[in-house]
Amino acid sequence: MSIKIDQEMLRGVVEKVMADLGRPVGQSGVSATAKAPVSPASGGQCGCHSGPKAGTGHFGVFNCVNTAANAAQDSYLQLKSLGLEGRSKVIEIVKGICSANTESWGAFELEETGIGRLDHKIAKLAIMDKVPGVEWLRPYALSGDDGITLEEYAPFGVVGAILPVTHSVPTLTGNVINMVAAGNAVVFNPHPGGAKSAAMAAREYNRAIASELGIENLICVIENPTLETFEQISKHDLIAIMVITGGPAVVKAAMTSGKRAICAGPGNPVVVVDETADLAAAARSVIEGASFDNNLLCIGEKAVFVVEAVFAEFMTSLERAGAGKLSGRQLEKLTGVAFTQKNDGGGCSHAVVNRDFVGASPARLARAAGASISDRCELLFAEADKSHPYVQEEQMMPMVPIVPVADFEAAVEQAKVAEHGYRHSAIIHSTNVGNMTHMGRQMDTTIFVKNGPCVAGLGLGGEGYLSYSVATTTGEGITTPKTFTRVRRCVMVENLRIV
Repeated sequence: MSIKIDQEMLRGVVEKVMADLGRPVGQSGVSATAKAPVSPASGGQCGCHSGPKAGTGHFGVFNCVNTAANAAQDSYLQLKSLGLEGRSKVIEIVKGICSANTESWGAFELEETGIGRLDHKIAKLAIMDKVPGVEWLRPYALSGDDGITLEEYAPFGVVGAILPVTHSVPTLTGNVINMVAAGNAVVFNPHPGGAKSAAMAAREYNRAIASELGIENLICVIENPTLETFEQISKHDLIAIMVITGGPAVVKAAMTSGKRAICAGPGNPVVVVDETADLAAAARSVIEGASFDNNLLCIGEKAVFVVEAVFAEFMTSLERAGAGKLSGRQLEKLTGVAFTQKNDGGGCSHAVVNRDFVGASPARLARAAGASISDRCELLFAEADKSHPYVQEEQMMPMVPIVPVADFEAAVEQAKVAEHGYRHSAIIHSTNVGNMTHMGRQMDTTIFVKNGPCVAGLGLGGEGYLSYSVATTTGEGITTPKTFTRVRRCVMVENLRIV
């Protein structure tokens, strides 16, 4: 999908949505440390764990964590009374509304966050049919001489969830489908930079759900999210589990919250290209995956290790496929502004990504590097050594370092170091089955793609289902409705076996 950004159209869409929300344009970007203001609808300041329950008219958007948690609990109980049919109806509503709003919501999120690409913001919302629903919750039965045992997947109740700025509405929507399929309600603490997008989507979903099923606050969002509201969600008695899609700091905080946490943490996906690879196809795949939404995907190709025997030819293949090559001097000029040095407190410093360049366009990166590229160029690349910041850091920019290595074994060894043991995603381009097997075993990643772009790992060009929360840190993998359930066992002794 390729859509040229029409700035007037983008502005018009944003103005319309903001008017619907009752706010002027230009209020994007909420401070991560600002206190949430008291609202007549909020029921008071957060922290009042015995405070009033939610009334009507919120459609899931709250300033107070306690009020949101109580509203979600009420909605969970209402959903429970409607059974699987009610859950299926909610999923149908959510997928339908998302499908009808892909362009306007994609434009709104791009305007609010300022990162990524419009065509890919839209594309991420247009594929929600790939997110699984209640069909995944088939019970498991055992039958024998001593009777029958049935295991079923039960909801937790209210889920507390954290959203990333990189995919605010897509992650919210995918989580809602999975979590509601499992029978849960949810309270989201979005990233401040994408909070308005999350609130917009939740409000529209809840309006439709309330109209069809009478449940008003199944999907709750904290309108002015802060670190304080995150802590309140993680400690609230009504929040049964935490689901985190974000960086190392929020993952660490969730895992020490005292609640069970399902964590989609950081990744630094690596690619190996060996001497048996179809180099033209490999080049096209790297461009497709690493350029998607300007490389904001956690599964996106971040560094490529190529055996020396085919290194020069692979570099040529990237240029032929439309990628823009940076010289060594241009790479270092870009690196100087795309990274800063941070002291670790022990006298050593390390590179830290400059957030101003996260999700930036190839054109902006090229200007910073002093390079000239085609208007159609979707990805920059440059030769780099294995210790370069672009190799070692999860940089989330459409600039991929290409590292020459002596042989395949060295490529896998260096790739494993650069992946940092996140066990997130890895990709190989090879026709040697032995090499594929070796790398798969060595990397031990949640997603391992062979001869395709990273997005094939989520069912886009490959087989499979979609989720925008890939729980690598805690091991659940690509999340499904089962991820958000608890297994309950029912046993009948010496009866019900009819064979």
